[in-house]
Amino acid sequence: MQQSWERLFRDKPEGMMRFKDDPQASAGLERLAGRPGLAIVELAGRDSVAAALAAAGRGGLEAFLPTYVYTGSEYGPFSWVEEALKRLAARLPAGIELLPPLVFGSPGFWRALNGRLLGELNRRYGFPTVCLGCHLYLHAARIPLARALGQGGQGAPIISGERESHDGKLKLNQVAPALEAYAALCAEFGVELMLPIRREASGRRIQEILGLAWPEGGEQLGCVLSGNYRDMAGGAPHDPAALEAYLQEFALPVAREVVAEYLAGNEPPHLDIALEVMGRLTP
Repeated sequence: MQQSWERLFRDKPEGMMRFKDDPQASAGLERLAGRPGLAIVELAGRDSVAAALAAAGRGGLEAFLPTYVYTGSEYGPFSWVEEALKRLAARLPAGIELLPPLVFGSPGFWRALNGRLLGELNRRYGFPTVCLGCHLYLHAARIPLARALGQGGQGAPIISGERESHDGKLKLNQVAPALEAYAALCAEFGVELMLPIRREASGRRIQEILGLAWPEGGEQLGCVLSGNYRDMAGGAPHDPAALEAYLQEFALPVAREVVAEYLAGNEPPHLDIALEVMGRLTP
């Protein structure tokens, strides 16, 4: 498994459902489809593991499917993701099955939201949008999988470790309007985005949930663009109206059209969709 994970992380093949080309993975997903109590877990670092454990403690869930979605900007040893999985496995309560993980993503989708049009987006909205677009991509990428595994017209829920405050420190991609936008996009497609630690501002409380010492941002993959929106003092100044306009005018429409194409069984023309959405906006 390790070689397969590392190869996927290195090569980043295109396609949010590309793993369905693997007969073994496809058969496994068919067996999971419609399973009661199944949830998709975002697997990244400390907060994602804490969110999964917090959700497990609330009851009603019987199986977790860990998923890692690659972006265009992370770096570091992939062994950190494997270590996060081991920590989750060691702390899950009895009665919840931890399923074999999936690694997937779409460089084309990520680029459409966070690459080609960054200059135009910065001019239009007046702030660096890449972290917002990246987190929207991470949630949107899991929607087709959630739909494939759901039942009764609803997708399997997705458990995410987003938090509005980190010991009083704001992250632009995790402010309340951003989290509402991510959840709203998922809901449009019949998928619940579970945010069990959204209101947990204390890092100490996160470590209590984890049951181990794990510093924020430590022992997980890094991002070359981390903190790009911060000022020299480390703050995250932003215009809430501009942030909302970016989400509603550009990011959400692009993500919505891309996800709809995937759900229709098509490989979306990611950049063409982004260019078309931008072209519809008032100059």
